[in-house]
Amino acid sequence: MEAYADLIRAPRGRVTLRVAADHDAVRKHARDCDVFYVWKPPVDAYARAPRLAWLQAMGAGVDWALVPELPPGVTVTRAPGIFGAWMAEYVAAWCLHVTQRIAEYSRAQRERRWIEQTLPDRLRGKTVCVVGLGDIGRAVARALRGLGARIVGVSRSGRAVREAERVYPHRALTRAVAAADFVVLVLPLTPHTMRLVDARVLAAMKPTAWLVNIARGAVVDEAALLAALGERRIAGAVLDVFAREPLAPEHPFWTMDNVVVTPHISGPSTAEEITPVFNANLARWLAGRPLRHVVDRRRGY
Repeated sequence: MEAYADLIRAPRGRVTLRVAADHDAVRKHARDCDVFYVWKPPVDAYARAPRLAWLQAMGAGVDWALVPELPPGVTVTRAPGIFGAWMAEYVAAWCLHVTQRIAEYSRAQRERRWIEQTLPDRLRGKTVCVVGLGDIGRAVARALRGLGARIVGVSRSGRAVREAERVYPHRALTRAVAAADFVVLVLPLTPHTMRLVDARVLAAMKPTAWLVNIARGAVVDEAALLAALGERRIAGAVLDVFAREPLAPEHPFWTMDNVVVTPHISGPSTAEEITPVFNANLARWLAGRPLRHVVDRRRGY
C-alpha cells in the first residue's frame, strides 16, 4: 500500500493520508476517512466510516465493493483504460498457445521426440466470441482481430461495436458461442451474470472450442464446466479466475490436462498505472466537480 500512497498527488494541507496494510488497520482508520482508495476492504469497515463519501477501486472489477454493507450514498469509481492492454495480451498468448500447440511441442521436447508430423494451426480465420464488450472486452477483441481472428461479441444490450463483426444480447449466448473456436469471458459479475455460462451454454460450444475466463469465476457454473471438460465435450479451458480463490490444492482443475490454471494475474493492478486515475478524480473531488468513471450500482458496473 505504501507504493500507492507514495504516488498520490494532492494539495498540501488539504488531504491527510492513512495507509492500511491489513484489515485491522482499515478498521482502525475508517472513522477518519472521507475516501477509500482500496481493494477488498473488510465489509465491516463501512459501518465504522460515517464520513465515507467515495470509494475508488484499485482493480478492474467492483463486485466486491457493491455489498449491502456499503451505504447507498457512497460513490464508487473504477479505473478504466488500465487493464485492457494486459488482458488482451494474456488472451492472445493463450489462444496462440493452443493454435501453436505449444503444450504438445513442450511435452515432446521433455520426451526427446521429434514430432514433425504435428503442425501448428493458425489463429487467423478462427472465430472468437468475446462475452462482455466493455473497455476491456473491446481491447481483447481488437488484439485478436489484429491477429486475423473473426470476432463476434455478446453484451447486455446486443448493441453493435466496431470491434466485432456481430454482437448478440445475453439471451442469445448459446447462438453466439455455437460457431466459436474460443469463447472469452470478460463480463462483470452481477446478479444477472452469475453462472451465466451454464451446462446449456457449454453444450452449445463446439467440441474443439476452448473457454477462456478472465472475468470472475462465478460467471461460470463450475460443476458444469468440470463435467464438460472431464467428458471432453469442449477441448479445454484457460482459467484465471475461480469461484473460490486461491484455488484449493485438491481441486480437479490442477491436474486436468485440458485446463490451464493461472492465479488471477491476467490484469494485474499496479500503483503506477492506477494511481494517476485516482489522482485525476481526487482533483475533481477536491474542486467539488463530478467524479469520472462512476459505477452504476444498479447495474453492477
